[in-house]
Amino acid sequence: MNTKENQELSALIERATAGDRAALETVLAGVQDLVFNLSLRMLGTFHDAEDASQDILLKVMTHLSSFKGESSFTTWVFRIAVNHLRDCKKHMFARFPLSFEFYGDDIRNGKIQDVPDLTQNVERAILAEELKLSCTNVMLQCLDPESRCIFILGTMFRVDSRIAGDILGITPEAYRQRLSRVRKKMADFLSEYCGEYGKGACRCASRVNYAIQNHRISPDRLDFTAAKPSGTAVEVTAAMEEIDGYSQQFSFCRTYQSTERLKEMLRDFLNGPAFSTVAEA
Repeated sequence: MNTKENQELSALIERATAGDRAALETVLAGVQDLVFNLSLRMLGTFHDAEDASQDILLKVMTHLSSFKGESSFTTWVFRIAVNHLRDCKKHMFARFPLSFEFYGDDIRNGKIQDVPDLTQNVERAILAEELKLSCTNVMLQCLDPESRCIFILGTMFRVDSRIAGDILGITPEAYRQRLSRVRKKMADFLSEYCGEYGKGACRCASRVNYAIQNHRISPDRLDFTAAKPSGTAVEVTAAMEEIDGYSQQFSFCRTYQSTERLKEMLRDFLNGPAFSTVAEA
């Protein structure tokens, strides 16, 4: 952000904290996709990401007056979001945790040939794409929350190590080391098992019915393939320094626009009676 943009944002935040509803809506719209994408990768499902994003954006609203400009606004929002998501227990994978061992065993031993056709006349290519995007997103749940967060900040958002370290409360050197280790772990798993992003035998097209049977995808709810791509969420800082050779192996780390459900939730809040309570916080 240049000086003029910073001044405009500061003026907008000042109006928002003074109770200007339109200014607040503009401020939130500017970070909504960032918050949603971080939540989606941290929690694994669209529904859980929508709920967590609403909670995070409410925290941004109620703490907006505490923003003093000592860091960029996006870094400040990242810190709020990361603190919320690292401790979040209200999501499906908090109740049903995954591991790379479980994922690998399922790929090797899942009885994919014994499942009937469950595609409900949806094109198999569409379902295979939905499974590919869902699978790589859910695979992140095999990491512990801290490692998952480090991977997402460094690989999807390409946050500079000094800023990421500040957000996470660790040194830039520790962040770079941990990011390199976790990216190698992800790359090794993909290389061994995945035929889409590595050299493994697993192919999404052959596992579509198995995935439907196990409620991993649903022909009547194609969240990933229906989501609109977004280029705004990665415009956070200058690109992070290159620390390993894995950057090109994670092309699945695309970003999406916030869902209509999340946008509607925020509109309802801003236009409802609860807004005055937050505005006075």
